[in-house]
Amino acid sequence: MPEEFDLKIKEIIPRADKVKSFRLEKAAGRHFKAGQFLCARLKIEAECKRYLSISSSPTEAGYIEFTKKITGSVFSKTLDGLRPGDSLIIQYPFGKFTLQDADKKIAFLSGGIGVTPIRSICKDAVDRKTGVDIVVIYANRSLMDIIFREDFDGMQQAGAKLRVVHVLCEPAPDFRCVPGLINARVIRDEVPDYAQRKFFICGPPGMVEAMQGTLKHELLIEKKNIVTENFEGY
Repeated sequence: MPEEFDLKIKEIIPRADKVKSFRLEKAAGRHFKAGQFLCARLKIEAECKRYLSISSSPTEAGYIEFTKKITGSVFSKTLDGLRPGDSLIIQYPFGKFTLQDADKKIAFLSGGIGVTPIRSICKDAVDRKTGVDIVVIYANRSLMDIIFREDFDGMQQAGAKLRVVHVLCEPAPDFRCVPGLINARVIRDEVPDYAQRKFFICGPPGMVEAMQGTLKHELLIEKKNIVTENFEGY
């Protein structure tokens, strides 16, 4: 079990409606892999903690960041009341939603807040110039719901082998996107070499289950080439 650390909040960044990133000081000597998650525990009387993906990359020095959708839960309300200088009890790293050295061509399927570990992995790959060929298919309701839009735009402009496809239920004028939901047709159209890729799925359990079914039964992707991460209990 990873050691616990008392870490101060350095900065709080609004990302989208009711979505915020919390940047914390890094624990000395503690490292993580892109795509892993942490456990954040609040300093209140009742036991109140959440497991949250790390949205920063190991290449971003000086802080570790998680990004959270603010809901009506006790954890969310208390977290939303914190300010820079306040602290949280953090354990990390956890999880195996990470790239392997043999992964050369991958695709991410994600929705909403599920994009947080994907942002970490993409940023790490771009900064380290790994040469991994990445396609991200990212679904949201509307343009205003896209998290890390500017970050992904910047990564694509950096000349890396990264392409982000936005899928929106409510398409916006003058914004390039695929209307509707992620399905087999969208994957075939946007990832023509899908049979050569490993797929990583991250999002709410219902979405993850649906995307697994699409990959296995409609696109005939082998189980060994599908990696999943569920986001429960916001």
